[in-house]
Amino acid sequence: MHPEIARLLAQEHQAELRRTAAWSSQVERAGAAHAARGRAADAPVSLRLDRVSDADALERLAGLCTRRLPPGPFVVGEVEGRVVAALPVHGGAPLADPFVPTKHLLPLLELRAAQIRGADEVRPRGRRRLLPRRA
Repeated sequence: MHPEIARLLAQEHQAELRRTAAWSSQVERAGAAHAARGRAADAPVSLRLDRVSDADALERLAGLCTRRLPPGPFVVGEVEGRVVAALPVHGGAPLADPFVPTKHLLPLLELRAAQIRGADEVRPRGRRRLLPRRA
């Protein structure tokens, strides 16, 4: 075989091996990402009001959403101990980590925020007389 033809065949074989390796690494990364999404979706979720210690996590979420952090209390959603979504209690757009599946958390956050708002509205504002006055 002519040396130039052998060199061209070797180069083509190397290029094919590189393409195969790149494809298999993409498939492997996609499989790992899919598995991570599945774990995050199946992981236990905690909903609670935000705390002072959540300030950094809320700032991080706002930064990931490229928005400013709105004032007021938040209902936060935690997955595996990490704040991945937050919703202002008194209305506003939710903050969510775009790298973690959080779509299933948003209805839960909205429901909990509505419950908290309702409890604030029902709470008596002062002393009420329960019995009618005597004549």
